[in-house]
Amino acid sequence: MSDSSPSRAANPWLTIIGIGEDGLTGLSQSSREALAKAEIVFGGPRHLKLAEIDARGRPWPVPFSVDPVLTCRGRRVAVLASGDPFWHGAGGSLAAHLSPGEWIAIPAASTFSIAAARLGWRLEEIACLGLHAAPFETLLPHLAPAQRAICLLRDGKAAGELAAWLTQKGFGASSLSVMEALGGPRERIRTTKAASFDLADVAAPVAVAITAAGAGGWSRASGLPDDAFVHDGQITKRPVRALTLSALAPRPGEMLWDIGAGSGSISVEWCLAGGRAFAIEARADRVVNIRTNAVAFGVANSLTIVEGSAPAALAELPSPNAVFVGGGCEQSLFYALWAMISKGTRLVANAVTLETEALLLAEHYRHGGELMRIELAQAAPLGSMRGWVPSRPLVQWSVVK
Repeated sequence: MSDSSPSRAANPWLTIIGIGEDGLTGLSQSSREALAKAEIVFGGPRHLKLAEIDARGRPWPVPFSVDPVLTCRGRRVAVLASGDPFWHGAGGSLAAHLSPGEWIAIPAASTFSIAAARLGWRLEEIACLGLHAAPFETLLPHLAPAQRAICLLRDGKAAGELAAWLTQKGFGASSLSVMEALGGPRERIRTTKAASFDLADVAAPVAVAITAAGAGGWSRASGLPDDAFVHDGQITKRPVRALTLSALAPRPGEMLWDIGAGSGSISVEWCLAGGRAFAIEARADRVVNIRTNAVAFGVANSLTIVEGSAPAALAELPSPNAVFVGGGCEQSLFYALWAMISKGTRLVANAVTLETEALLLAEHYRHGGELMRIELAQAAPLGSMRGWVPSRPLVQWSVVK
């Protein structure tokens, strides 16, 4: 039986090599041989220096691009990357443009692995985040008392900025282990509290290991508080949002179309569950709110905003796994949606007016699925006592094509 996996490739032109702060002394024999045979070696200036590469060295372009490597296809090429090239490294970026037989990878221990080994932490129990290329808000879903994370940072200054950010978010009591040049002769580890951070001479490469201490953190259940979002009143309220997300059934990696997104609260919570979303909104002021919420919840990289009206705004979007219609319910939209979505796509729509309720009744008759009428009431003062104040009833239609 033939095996075309990269590790069994007969004659790959590219070798992707992980290198640590210990430079050549930490490389395996196979890594050394690949470097010796390479006509050209790509890497960051630090990597090229660590590997003692001569005139064959080619620093990565700024901004980063894999194109210079791809133009050398067919020659004997090596790429140097920190630690494990496929964990926040260049490996994945390169492999996306290559066929299996073109490359082979020889990873070294990642910064995450070395950091966990120094601290005695179980790597499978902690969050490992690349904050060198993502906003600090990416950490938000992982912030809860006693939870741990290891974060790669872009430079030494970012360690103090992260400490200040944690303090501003109410996690100033968190313990930070600032870890510089792990695995090399310059290795240094110092521990401090976020609120009292005063390390002024932190040097790259740097990672920070966090043991969170503070009040709260975001719940992992659907239905975050309404006041956690920036909105103008156009928001799927917390209890209805929880029921809507339950019907949408988010799964990691799946795609949502959120039509008439309003504040983007449905899209945000979908992304917090591990999915990706397109929030479609016609009003420019609400687009601003969606963008603000995406950043605040750390999901800006997985939530894409489309300013426009459906169905026209949907034409160029990738096929979804689920669709939520929170606004703009019209017969023409449902006709277009049903023609556009693939078999197995989940569709959920909410109605608060008699006209849109009638529309959902007709769609249910035509396509089946489930209809649910949601009636909620909240306790409120009534004279010297309390009484129930009902909200407007809502009808929800959910169906799988």
